[in-house]
Amino acid sequence: MILYPAIDLKDGNCVRLLRGDMEAATVFGTDPAAQARAFQDAGAEWLHLVDLNGAFAGKPVNAAAVEAILAAIDVPAQLGGGIRDMATIEAWLERGLARVILGTVAVEQPALVHEAAMAFPGKIAVGIDARGGRVATRGWAEETDVMAVDLAHRFEDAGVAAIIYTDIDRDGAMAGPNIAATEALARAVNIPVIASGGVSSMQDLMALRATGVIAGAISGRALYDGAIDLNAALKALA
Repeated sequence: MILYPAIDLKDGNCVRLLRGDMEAATVFGTDPAAQARAFQDAGAEWLHLVDLNGAFAGKPVNAAAVEAILAAIDVPAQLGGGIRDMATIEAWLERGLARVILGTVAVEQPALVHEAAMAFPGKIAVGIDARGGRVATRGWAEETDVMAVDLAHRFEDAGVAAIIYTDIDRDGAMAGPNIAATEALARAVNIPVIASGGVSSMQDLMALRATGVIAGAISGRALYDGAIDLNAALKALA
């Protein structure tokens, strides 16, 4: 199981939100590239990046910070937030991103996900963010009636590299991930599922791995707070 340290970008800074609330942002650093290097130096194999402003704006906003991160690291990185057309997908992959995450468009324009996954094999992930099992879009500001598992099924034949499943109510709350829902999703589809939201202790990581079906876990606040020691966690997972 791969551990993805998260760098969430707001106004060029590394932040963490509480349950997706942009007004409840804690700034953990003002140099995202330095943070990315620190994660890499600790042994991270992948990084998870989110353009929070972009998720609300519907287009890249923190591009300069993302480019600085990509210039500073050698490990692969995936990015979500505001990526909603083919031109933006292509531009990010050309700049060195290993994977782009499509969230809102997975609900609103599923054909784009299929097109992108065909054009860029192994480089497209679907972000499924849910409250009570129902998908939320546009920076989690809009609720839909779409169930997470139903959305995941739509992309089983698309060739997407992964599904990143976030339980919004757990995100940034340090209350543990929704292991049951994440495991159920992973067992329901043949796409690798990465857990996100509330991953806040070594016990959480071990419990996710113990399911035997969850391919990865994303953690942010717990790494910044020191609740998870990244180097120790990577060694334990290896």
